[in-house]
Amino acid sequence: MTKEHVMATAKTDETARTAYKAGALALVIAGGAIVTALAFEYIGGYAPCPLCLQQRYAYYVGLPLLFIALVFVSAGQRYPAGLIFLFVSLAFLANAGLGVYHAGAEWGFWRGPDSCTGIQELTTSAGGLLESLPNTNVVRCDEAAWRFAGLSFAGWNVVTSLLVFGASIGAAADSVPSE
Repeated sequence: MTKEHVMATAKTDETARTAYKAGALALVIAGGAIVTALAFEYIGGYAPCPLCLQQRYAYYVGLPLLFIALVFVSAGQRYPAGLIFLFVSLAFLANAGLGVYHAGAEWGFWRGPDSCTGIQELTTSAGGLLESLPNTNVVRCDEAAWRFAGLSFAGWNVVTSLLVFGASIGAAADSVPSE
């Protein structure tokens, strides 16, 4: 082995370790966020609105993909890992956009979707109205159920999604050799 080959191998190993660390960070942040959301729902009693549930899709898809990408990095398969990290980063960037939309609806900057603003079609018969009352439970997307440091659940999802985006895009960049 030449000295140049040894140096190139060491550099490749270092970038693979950096990609793994960034991917693992994205996995930990995303995992912590969804566990926290589920804890607020099932332990704290905060029912999620339809937009909250949509914002969870990135986590449900992203977590297993991040794990698979980390397996690829460990196996030396850096190109597939890089593509997966890139896909996950784009999913979380889109999720941050959905969170901004949700937070904006909560602050009254724009209307949220009709499906979760309490606007429902009313029946014209008294019997139909009485029958629908027990089944009507709308969790509003345009009212924040909880805030911490001025941010609602949707606002914290934006922060978390951008952190996962940054870590996973960094992992994608480090997964592909620069040679």
